[in-house]
Amino acid sequence: MKNKLVLVCLLALSLVGTASAQEGAVSKGVPHLDHVFVIMMENHAYAQVIGNPNDPFVNKYAKSVNSTRNYFAVGHPSLTNYLEIVGGSNFGVRDDNSPDWHNALCTPNLASGSVSLESTATPICPIYGTGTDAATPAIDTSNETTGPPGDIDINGTLFYIANTNTVGKTIADQLVAAGRTWKSYQESLPPTGADGVNTADGFFSNLSNLATALPGEGQTQSNLVALYAVKHNPFAYFQNVQQGTNPNLSLNNMADFEGQNGLFADLSSGHVPTFSFIAPNQCNDQHGRSNAGPVCESDPSDNGTLLGLNPALMYRGDVTVQLLVTAIHKSPAWKDGNNAIVVVWDENDYSVSPTTNQVVLTVDTNYGVQGVQSNIFYTHFSLLKSIEAGFELPCLNHACDSATNVMSDLFARGKGDRNGDGGDDGR
Repeated sequence: MKNKLVLVCLLALSLVGTASAQEGAVSKGVPHLDHVFVIMMENHAYAQVIGNPNDPFVNKYAKSVNSTRNYFAVGHPSLTNYLEIVGGSNFGVRDDNSPDWHNALCTPNLASGSVSLESTATPICPIYGTGTDAATPAIDTSNETTGPPGDIDINGTLFYIANTNTVGKTIADQLVAAGRTWKSYQESLPPTGADGVNTADGFFSNLSNLATALPGEGQTQSNLVALYAVKHNPFAYFQNVQQGTNPNLSLNNMADFEGQNGLFADLSSGHVPTFSFIAPNQCNDQHGRSNAGPVCESDPSDNGTLLGLNPALMYRGDVTVQLLVTAIHKSPAWKDGNNAIVVVWDENDYSVSPTTNQVVLTVDTNYGVQGVQSNIFYTHFSLLKSIEAGFELPCLNHACDSATNVMSDLFARGKGDRNGDGGDDGR
């Protein structure tokens, strides 16, 4: 009996590492979706958000909509998880480095088989083509930490082997190919746009000559508060988006929250894309910045528990989620078809044993069940697979893995709603 149990556990582990063959079949289990809004939050574990008195809206919201008690980020650091949510792979990137903008001579990690780690400051080659991504070990001692106890990826037991058939594309490519639309809303992106911008405060960026712009002020790039960070804008790392040959698949698909083409203007008009990727700035997403004042100060000690957190930073993020959810609910687009809001945290920052990489995810739909508390095991790959299923798109990279579950319970139709229009067809 004991040997059989070990065999079952080993089989479960191997299933997580089953490599996909680029794009696979369209998954079942999610009703047709017209609009999906993904709100990305930062660097806090499930236990740091759920039950936290400084996150009152999120805690109430998680109980009223659908949420999961068994959802895990995949690896570390932030950028890795952002890539995994939109592309089903880390594409060989396990660091937060900025893109090597428009470098056509740079060999992408997929082609070289190399892995970008936090220990280097090398810009990331534009992602394209096919090849091998980076493995995700159960416990990582080669990246953010060296030696024991190591960072826990996923739950500290499961792992992903490198996928030798990784295709360098995202859900944005799939949507454009299907004649649908997408947009990456990045708070505090400068008015000049995203091209070449690694950090920005909403106006000035790493491209700005602060000495010329602010004569006599003595300002330098070190004074710039990095509210926008390209590491939270995963689409900017892909070659075709940087090149912009297809105007529907370019850096023009990126906008601030404010302004004529910004998030709030689009929500107000009801003219929103099929897929909205929404990233608050680093003061509002609970990431924190050391030079942005006490209400944005990074957590004094982040160990996966409530101890050591900056309560002002947590509350600021909570208010931001409430603002965004309320704006979406008030938009004419929310009443147009089958729609969903996903709020998700990217990772449990520096999750060291026994703290796992468990994070919060909620799903709020305008057509289906509410109040589901799911215990099914999900990861960021499950989120991508589920959104693709709702958009009738093929699964992509690790989203195609046999062990990647579709979130059928969280995106389910309401009781008696057979056609998915949100009504009860039996009454």
